[in-house]
Amino acid sequence: MPRSVLPGRIPGPRRTLAAHTRRLRSRLAIGAVFAAMACAPVAASPGAPAPPAAEKGAKGAPGGGFPMRIIAYVASSGTGTVRSFDVRLERPVTSTEVGNGPTGVGAAPDGSTVYVANGPSSTVSFIETTGHKVVATVPVGSYPFSATPSRDGNRIYTANWGSDTVSVIDAATRKVTATVPVGELPHSVATLPGDIAYVSNSGTNDVTVLSGENRPLARIPVGDFPSGIAGTVKGDRVYVANTGSGTVSVIDTDTRAVAATWAVGKGPLGLGVSPDGLRLYAADSGDDALLIIDTSTGRVLGRVPVGKTPQGVALSPGGSRVWVTNEGSDTVSVVSATTQKVRATLPAGNEPEGIAITPR
Repeated sequence: MPRSVLPGRIPGPRRTLAAHTRRLRSRLAIGAVFAAMACAPVAASPGAPAPPAAEKGAKGAPGGGFPMRIIAYVASSGTGTVRSFDVRLERPVTSTEVGNGPTGVGAAPDGSTVYVANGPSSTVSFIETTGHKVVATVPVGSYPFSATPSRDGNRIYTANWGSDTVSVIDAATRKVTATVPVGELPHSVATLPGDIAYVSNSGTNDVTVLSGENRPLARIPVGDFPSGIAGTVKGDRVYVANTGSGTVSVIDTDTRAVAATWAVGKGPLGLGVSPDGLRLYAADSGDDALLIIDTSTGRVLGRVPVGKTPQGVALSPGGSRVWVTNEGSDTVSVVSATTQKVRATLPAGNEPEGIAITPR
């Protein structure tokens, strides 16, 4: 799947119950308003992770060639912009204006387009990555938090927090082709091979599974306030960050049931899975750290201090670097997966949340 967090979500209410901030309280208040309207009459152990594979250069270039330009896109929710960064050089490229309060970001599998969920605007911006320009703005459901492409890139799924639905956008026509009811306060979407989508519902503490025909197939109970969600490359496992419980639920996609629940950190939020599936990276929004988790045991192998209130997680294509947005510090941290240390801390605008890295 595209290297995003999130997808992610990345954005949206997040923190442990004891460490909610004004932003979470505000969003929970929004949820309460929607609920009221509906009733009206008319969530470190020793040992280092195995070094990931090195990033690859352009095909056919001598000696591995010059590196292709891999770009990280960060939603600055406080400024209505998306900041872009050169992943290899670890420096800013430009800033792109989108809608109000951008949160979730997703990258197309071919790297040509990035999708941005603009919550207060109830839209998704399509950014063409060659020129970093918005080429389309698509109306979706109320208050989308995430915009996640399917594995084949033909669809984009948005979790519409304000309307308890998922909008399905056709990537070619840039139009909504389906609006699917899910659980309450949907937060993020993980996509799997075969046009399967898993949606974290933070209001009902479960995950909705959607078929390729956009039909709900199952509702899977998880922990309190599920937010970030991510699937493996193979699609055999889906990980759910239960921000309110301080846990991660591991879903077996064959049985569509929780196979394990891991106690990790104080308020896990954004998630990222290594390309080989051996490591899970979690932004612990309650403890200002990136957690490195062994997916075979659920053990926390490393804890890397980052900025304040980390939100989104995205991996470089080879998995050697992990990018983390820090909403409370207005920065993004670049972490080496091999050394478990911060390589760089970059300014990322006001209240950065969602992040996605183009696969090429």
